Amino acid sequence: MDNNSKIFKSNIIFTSTKEAFDIYKNSYIAVENGKVTGIYEKIDKDLEKIPIFDYTDKLIIPGFVDLHFHAPQLPNRGLGLDKELLPWLEEYTFPEEGKYNDIEYAEKVYKKLIHELWKVGTTRVSLFSSIHKESTELLFDLFIKSGLGAYIGKVNMNRNTPNYILEDTKTSIRETEEIILKYKDKSDIVKPIITPRFVPTCTSELLKGLGNLAIKYNIPVQSHLSENINEIKWVKELEPEFKDYASVYNKFSLFGQTKTIMAHCIYSTDEEIELMAKNKVYAAHCPNSNYNLSSGIMPVRKFLNADVPLGLGTDISAGHETSIQKVMVSAIQASKIKWLETNKKYKPISTSEAFYLGTKGGGSFFGKVGSFENGYDFDALVIDDSNLGDINNLTLEERIQRFIYIGDDRNIIERYVQGRKIEEPKF
Repeated sequence: MDNNSKIFKSNIIFTSTKEAFDIYKNSYIAVENGKVTGIYEKIDKDLEKIPIFDYTDKLIIPGFVDLHFHAPQLPNRGLGLDKELLPWLEEYTFPEEGKYNDIEYAEKVYKKLIHELWKVGTTRVSLFSSIHKESTELLFDLFIKSGLGAYIGKVNMNRNTPNYILEDTKTSIRETEEIILKYKDKSDIVKPIITPRFVPTCTSELLKGLGNLAIKYNIPVQSHLSENINEIKWVKELEPEFKDYASVYNKFSLFGQTKTIMAHCIYSTDEEIELMAKNKVYAAHCPNSNYNLSSGIMPVRKFLNADVPLGLGTDISAGHETSIQKVMVSAIQASKIKWLETNKKYKPISTSEAFYLGTKGGGSFFGKVGSFENGYDFDALVIDDSNLGDINNLTLEERIQRFIYIGDDRNIIERYVQGRKIEEPKF
């Protein structure tokens, strides 16, 4: 242990596996150079001189991880949610995203976005920006300043969008590469991610160019897959030579050839799920969004049974909640409805499974993130749940379950990323 060492005393709760909570009552977690080095019931002589941060009676849990968030859509939260996906994009999303050629507007929204993520305990997030290079670079700079971790992608679209956000193919690829070169080595925890919006707005030429960039620079990829039945039909009309939606991405090296997130996956076929498992493509489950746009319910258990990597997403602004904690609850509820509508074929997910998806499940996309096992980044939230009711007569598992269901950001008293305390952003 050296000067970068810290010890945190508290009730420590995480999920090394999805089947159950790992619980350490009144214990000590040691952190060196931002990484967990051990959990102890007592402090031995080797650790006595290390500074101790005492959060006795509180809960320490991993920071929340959001695998799918549209940064420019923050102002649209709660708007247009009587519509389905494609009309909602045309009437609300595209007009809002068109505003981000105005850098002052972008700065106002993106500063508010980072405040919001800090508030709700999101310590890592994968973000879609807009098509605009300058405002995307601003988003990178603000995140680097904030201390929160993020993958950030300039959105690529060169067909089937209004002219004010329609890109030229060569410009789209060139600007994406320029962002990659500028930011791929600028921060350990804020990195670029290649972001074709989805197949209906990207020609084969654009997808091929983006896939080439992914391979050339080993840059991860994020997009959408099988969110809406009309969307899937549209993909079939646009790309009739492909057997399914996933095959389009796979053809152009955008489906697990580098790390990949596909959001939604509500109607993925057995073949597509098998390919996701084989290529280790992450599915981002966004239940609030899927409810709000009448898209459907993802069969989460089917993906878990197939060993597809899985995390949670808020999907702002089709989703209305910025908190992954709230999404955990929605994911549990959605799985119960799916269980009933499939004649109890797909078992509902448990509280520990939902917690795992919102921490280690999504966190694994970022590396050793989302757990307190040895060698993991110490991304953590300190929770004071004393205002939620009696804490003395509950088990720690009951306390964390109650916090997930009825707690909120007011219960989060500290936030850490890689062992560094993250204060509320000053901007």
